Amino acid sequence: MKIHKALWFGLSCIALVLLMIAFLTPWDHLTTGHIGLLMLALIVVAIMLGFPTAFTLMGMGVLFTFLAYYLQSSDPGRSIGQTLDLMVQRTYATMTNDSLISIPLFVFMGYLVERANLIEKLFRSMHLALARLPGALAVATLATCAIFATATGIVGAVVTLMGLLAMPAMLKAGYSVRLTAGSITAGGCLGILLPPSVMLIVYGATTGVSVVQLYAGALFPGILLAILYMLYVIIVAKLRPDMAPPLPKEERGVPLSAESAAMAAGGYTRAVSGMLGAMFKGRRNSAVSFGYLARNMATALTPLVVTLLMLAVVHHALTRPVVEYEIPAELQLGSAEFDSGLSEPPSGGLAEPPSNELAEPPSSDPAPGSGLSEPPGTPAAQPPAAAAAPPQEAPAAADSIAAPTGFWIFAAVCVVMLAVFYAALTWARLEIFKMLMASFFPLAVMIAAVLGSIGFGLATPSEAAAMGAMGGALLALAYRRLNLPVLRESVFLTAKTSAMVCWLFVGSSIFSAAFALLGGQRIIEEWVLSLGLTQIQFLLLAQIIIFLLGWPLEWTEIIVIFMPIFVPLLNTFGIDPLFFGLLVALNLQTAFLSPPVAMSAFYLKGVSPPHVTLNQIFLGMMPFMGIQVVAIFLLYVFPEIGMWLPTVLYR
Repeated sequence: MKIHKALWFGLSCIALVLLMIAFLTPWDHLTTGHIGLLMLALIVVAIMLGFPTAFTLMGMGVLFTFLAYYLQSSDPGRSIGQTLDLMVQRTYATMTNDSLISIPLFVFMGYLVERANLIEKLFRSMHLALARLPGALAVATLATCAIFATATGIVGAVVTLMGLLAMPAMLKAGYSVRLTAGSITAGGCLGILLPPSVMLIVYGATTGVSVVQLYAGALFPGILLAILYMLYVIIVAKLRPDMAPPLPKEERGVPLSAESAAMAAGGYTRAVSGMLGAMFKGRRNSAVSFGYLARNMATALTPLVVTLLMLAVVHHALTRPVVEYEIPAELQLGSAEFDSGLSEPPSGGLAEPPSNELAEPPSSDPAPGSGLSEPPGTPAAQPPAAAAAPPQEAPAAADSIAAPTGFWIFAAVCVVMLAVFYAALTWARLEIFKMLMASFFPLAVMIAAVLGSIGFGLATPSEAAAMGAMGGALLALAYRRLNLPVLRESVFLTAKTSAMVCWLFVGSSIFSAAFALLGGQRIIEEWVLSLGLTQIQFLLLAQIIIFLLGWPLEWTEIIVIFMPIFVPLLNTFGIDPLFFGLLVALNLQTAFLSPPVAMSAFYLKGVSPPHVTLNQIFLGMMPFMGIQVVAIFLLYVFPEIGMWLPTVLYR
């Protein structure tokens, strides 16, 4: 029987690891640190053989923790008790980690949004809105995946649903299998990077980096990666029309309603001007009711209202005066009176100052104009009297400050965009915009509420996740999809996913403790430092290792096993853990796009037509993996892509 190529690859990786263990381990002078490295290698082999990651980490961790205590303890009989104590303490510490509370809530939100049946409407509206672009179906697929992945964060669900919706449409339109498969799998994997991402929560809880800052930092790199994907598709469609043929004209439009067709037949080519003319100039077509015109006018004016509200909020935040509190000079840090008051007690201990100072209180006298102020304290006591005048002029100082030039440039750009939008808003485009209002904007409002409350400090990630779960339930209710079977299945899948993540954390914690007890971390640090690497060389080495690990392992194993090894070295090389986390977050997407473990390929294969092979899907993912490397390079060269937003908000 012919063995599958993926199985051959897996067996080859296992054989390579075993050979490295056999030839690189110093068997003649084995230390506890080498035993720790042996444990690390055995865990990788066990995971590649298919053993559950969480229980493999726990089992190996408990076994090697006992071995560490047994080899290092003067009383080997206590080793079992110490091992069990450590296991209980690590489990309790993991279960009391507040960062993990948001995981089940975000997962529950994702499953509810997935079952609200929004993705079909979203894909259809995005396809029509982007119909004139080269490779419109692939671009619409990537845009839909990015939006839906941000709302759910569940890679398997997004890839599966888009495989059912987009793949038949793209193949029917003549798109190549490789471009189709690559667009769906790459777009679905954006959910593990774009916040609110479970991967970022796991990384933050494992390495101690703020999840809030990770969310802020990963937003722009995720958008950048989605834009790079779309640019690649557009370029391919322009250079190779046979891989992405343009859509025929009959598929670019949308059928008009009877009222809209009547308005268009009456000579009104533009939607807004036509509705205004029909309502206020007395030329309303008899077939069109005033209620229809009012509803459509309200829909058309929604971008204008939202833009005005946004500009008003931004203008208020930029022109709000800075509140300054008047502090008396004797209470200000660095003043003569304040310094002298602090310098006396330390020098004299609990003893009182000399009696002559008790007779003259120059610095504590509330009446600076008294005649007793002869000593050197008097000149310093005069400024409070002069400083007492500014509080009466505070209203003048509280006038609003002028808005910066950048705000007016931003406002001008918004005005131009609105003008272009309304100038191009025909009746057909109004129908497409109404479809977007029904599919895209509910998701956009929920995403903005969740991410905005986290980003601006209005709520913690756990509180925002609870709000998102409620928003997902309301969306499912609004689309009449919230029933008992949907709720039961969502709760069950949420409990299953959350239990897997929590047990993974427990296993990771026990493994990390055993690895530290054996001294494996110390050996790795000494080896890396002995190489004399520069900062960029260390970053390249770390990213290459993570990239290669993404081929046989999933992102969960890479984070919980290898990140605790890399993070302690960051301080030595002067690397910001947040910046390193953003590089890793971009890099870890290779775990879902690299064979043979690329789960997104198997998700897509499960719903694809029979003639689509797994090799075609793998080949289609390769260019998008190259784009990920380009995105990592851009983030390193221009770190402001990821660091600007968290710096502005939190630093």
